[in-house]
Amino acid sequence: MNWLTEDAQLICAHINGKVAIEPTQKLVTIEGRRVLVATDPERKGISGCPNVGPAIKPCATTLKVEKGYSPFVTIEGRQVCLDTVTGKTDGTPPGTVYYFVKEPGQDWVEQL
Repeated sequence: MNWLTEDAQLICAHINGKVAIEPTQKLVTIEGRRVLVATDPERKGISGCPNVGPAIKPCATTLKVEKGYSPFVTIEGRQVCLDTVTGKTDGTPPGTVYYFVKEPGQDWVEQL
């Protein structure tokens, strides 16, 4: 499982919806790019979700991460994000649409 960096690509299940990434810690980097930690993928905007139509709400925001935080490694007390990060979006139908990692942003550091 690779660690996520600020170059990671997270998308909604509708494939074209791209999650805006904004790292919050500055202590640890991989190839000069900041590592993502717990809550970085949460409450982030999603752009480009194609799930639109009458009475259909496209994915606009990520919700709480359900899995994918390291149980072993922390930075400043916050768990490192792994390439298994996934959670739900606010899109329709409510409570069923997920976001997930398309690319981790690096392939050097992993957790075994």
